[in-house]
Amino acid sequence: MLAALLLAAAAPGPALPVHVGGRAVAEAGGTYRFGWPAVYFEAHFWGSAISVDVASDSDFYRLLVDGRERMRLERPHGAVTVSGLTPGEHVVRLEKLTESQTGGGRFRGFFLAGPGRRLAPPAPRPGVEFVGDSYTVGYGDASPRRSCTRAEVHDTTDSQRAFGPLAAKRLGYDYRVIAYSGFGIVRNYNGNRAGETMPLLYPRSLPDAAEVATKAAWRPKVIVINLGTNDFSTSLHAGEAWANGEALHAAYRAGYVAFARRLMAEQPQARLVLMDGPSFAADVEAVAQALASPRVRTLRFGELALDGCDFHPSLADHEKLAKLVEPLLR
Repeated sequence: MLAALLLAAAAPGPALPVHVGGRAVAEAGGTYRFGWPAVYFEAHFWGSAISVDVASDSDFYRLLVDGRERMRLERPHGAVTVSGLTPGEHVVRLEKLTESQTGGGRFRGFFLAGPGRRLAPPAPRPGVEFVGDSYTVGYGDASPRRSCTRAEVHDTTDSQRAFGPLAAKRLGYDYRVIAYSGFGIVRNYNGNRAGETMPLLYPRSLPDAAEVATKAAWRPKVIVINLGTNDFSTSLHAGEAWANGEALHAAYRAGYVAFARRLMAEQPQARLVLMDGPSFAADVEAVAQALASPRVRTLRFGELALDGCDFHPSLADHEKLAKLVEPLLR
């Protein structure tokens, strides 16, 4: 039986070299700050025990060794250890599960917890990026019911089992999720936070930080965008920027075209997949026509049970979406 031992604050010895998946900010001393969904860290070692040191006031994590879940960490502060492994080579992986629109976490490293050797980290793999809203986040996807409190939404969100990471993992790809529940292209859910939409948040290193992320070496082969549900899911209110629905649809199309062109210029090697749901399919098709590029494809989805929190996709729905997306990532 594997023993999971809680250790004191800082793990001893040098940290293992890591492979970072998702958008994270490297700090002096080898630590990382992060806040976007579905971030993950991997390392390779020879030994029989491994420690991970991560801190967060809000997030939940999954700790895996050789692809098997060994521990679930809820709002951790300090190091934990998985011991009793068969002596030999192992891959350890820490996955962020929950959405943190503010705060986020800090990864302090993986550390040998006994005799062993630090090995080179897993090599980078082809990358895919997923840009979107709560559907892409995996909002409340693991919930057994639709009616959820705010705490239950948080606790049942598993971004690693949303359609993007599911499809990427099956293909052996690295992935990055830049998504924020309730946000759209030009309008957020119910008109909230006017002017602060996903195109504004997209370059940020963390969702709640004004600093812009460094481009570094991230070169995804495909960028999948699923934005539009929040633009149109609620009625316009008096005082909003659009006189009527027709004006909102026109603004959405223009804003989407500008955002897509920006991504295409920043990542000239990447193809774009524009997902279109039932309420905004015609708009997305118009955007694709305006872009008029062989690099752009559309992908229509529907017929979801929406049994997750607040009528969001369930784990079964995300399986369906992953199967739709996967062929376009190959």
